[in-house]
Amino acid sequence: QVQLVESGGGLVQAGDSLRLSCAASGRTFSRYRMGWFRQAPGKERELVAAITCSTYYADSVKGRFTISRDNAKKTVYLQMNSLKPEDTDVYYCAADTGTSGDFDYWGQGTQVTVSS
Repeated sequence: QVQLVESGGGLVQAGDSLRLSCAASGRTFSRYRMGWFRQAPGKERELVAAITCSTYYADSVKGRFTISRDNAKKTVYLQMNSLKPEDTDVYYCAADTGTSGDFDYWGQGTQVTVSS
């Protein structure tokens, strides 16, 4: 019912910035809780940031990352500043449509690699 497509990942140096974008197909996008997750091989998926009428950030990215949304474009963004090598991961966009009580739709992921 909802399709999510991420873009904006790439290879950058430590201290650089990157902006991830996630385009959604949902007709009621403005009502969805949107989030960004990241996951490395062998590790659990981690919620990086989320947005409804307010925002949430993992402690590891507070002060460096900013989540935002443009409801007219049905797009959510993750602005990543002061990137560190430990931010290297596959980043996933997710939507909570209110059906399951948790994030229930996922994008394909976009790779972010931060070199030293």
